[in-house]
Amino acid sequence: MVTAPANISQTAQVPSRLGWLDALRGIGALAVVGEHLTTWAMPWLRPTAFNLGVYGVLVFFLVSGYIIPHSLERRGDVRAFWIGRVFRLYPLYLAVIVLMVALSPWIGIRPEVPRDASAVAAHATMLLDAVGMGGVLNTMWTLSYEMVFYLLTAALFVLGVRDGRGVLPVVFALAGCVAGLVWSAAPLSGPWLAWLSLAVFAAGLACVLSGRAVRTASAVLGAMAVGLLLLSSRVPWFGAVIVAVMLAGTAIYRWERGQGRLWPVGVAAVLVAATPVWALSAGWWWVRPPVWSLTIVLAAATFAVAMALRDRRVPAFLARLGVISYSLYLVHLPVLLVVMHLVGEMRWAPLGTQIGIGALVLGVLVPVSWLSHRWLELPGQRLGRRLAGRAGDAPPG
Repeated sequence: MVTAPANISQTAQVPSRLGWLDALRGIGALAVVGEHLTTWAMPWLRPTAFNLGVYGVLVFFLVSGYIIPHSLERRGDVRAFWIGRVFRLYPLYLAVIVLMVALSPWIGIRPEVPRDASAVAAHATMLLDAVGMGGVLNTMWTLSYEMVFYLLTAALFVLGVRDGRGVLPVVFALAGCVAGLVWSAAPLSGPWLAWLSLAVFAAGLACVLSGRAVRTASAVLGAMAVGLLLLSSRVPWFGAVIVAVMLAGTAIYRWERGQGRLWPVGVAAVLVAATPVWALSAGWWWVRPPVWSLTIVLAAATFAVAMALRDRRVPAFLARLGVISYSLYLVHLPVLLVVMHLVGEMRWAPLGTQIGIGALVLGVLVPVSWLSHRWLELPGQRLGRRLAGRAGDAPPG
């Protein structure tokens, strides 16, 4: 999933040139909600030539790849960046975990979630997919790759690597190609990965936030993220190409500012689109080459069109959905699961009933997401900004 960058989730407080990113996040959120809603209630409306949910996720990832380096470089302080990220992501994330645990007597916890303390360790870092574990919500898998990208981007920042030539998306796309050829499953697995990653994650962030050994700690965290991605993520080739997509967003950001080249993005896109052709673990319908390729093309085209029109006024409803997109992404599935529990199977219900239930879900989801944004996200962001400001004023240790 994908999350809104710090300080751009309040459209009225940011330059209008970032409105197109809000609109893209609104489109991504609608697509993911649409995928889950139509799968359950309106299968006749669900597209099969491409995957609507993955399309939305790829749009989110392109936005993150584009804006996160900007956010980090604008701050110029990796400590302030991480404080902002923690207080941006965790309040709502933890609240949703508590909600799902509270609902578990009626809805149940997914079988992919380990029934031991390693699940707590994996959720604590958000590196769920990267250590081969399921989250209490299946939408949480995207947060794993967001976190991998944050760790990698922060490491590159403190090491002074800006990748003006656009090499990194090609490197990760090639890594995905190789992983798909040689591994049918992750080489490493087991609950120890969740504990080890938690130990490194906690120690590394403690060093960064305290201002001690920031360069070394950031480099270790970045190396750990890449190692988990390639060696223990649920599907290594898929994880690698997802990060390649995010790095393509970064390459586009640098190209736009005259700091890099654009053609490597095209090379990475071709490699990403082709990987399922030979990947050993590619049995899901939505990574069949025609479906996967069309999904990628549509996500790329959406981003390109929005970027081309970035100086124009964006539709207000998309911008507003983009403002609450993190809440929409995390809250929509609990809302949908509760409704499913109450009304039962809808795929064979009368058409009018399907449409009515779908409208009911959306009618509940949008205000609930707005409330969670208002009372969980925004207070966390404000606190994070205050703490980040203090960290920026403090001398490094």
